Amino acid sequence: MKQYRVYWNYGKLFGLICLPLLLLCLPASFFDEGQSMCLSVLLADTECHGCGMTRAIMHLIHFDFATALTYNKLSVIVLPVLIYLWGQTIYQEFLIYRRHHAQLTLEKKRAEA
Repeated sequence: MKQYRVYWNYGKLFGLICLPLLLLCLPASFFDEGQSMCLSVLLADTECHGCGMTRAIMHLIHFDFATALTYNKLSVIVLPVLIYLWGQTIYQEFLIYRRHHAQLTLEKKRAEA
């Protein structure tokens, strides 16, 4: 088995765990300023259903519900879904890590014998 797969799995697990911590460390208003990156706003000058979602999620993470709802009302539905998907992904990556770790341990025992 290739050793890089184990390192890749470590990196993914590290990133998945650190991303929410990083978002919690940033202020709630971190994404409030700046130009919109939404294509419907840039090309057609109309807001889509996802406009303001990043800002709303950031405010929800910091328990600023009133501001989050002003940015996007759908964020109260999207955040629990994102948390569920995040948890599922971490669980799947952990299972892969355990499988790789068991294979590496078995290969080391075979090499010693």
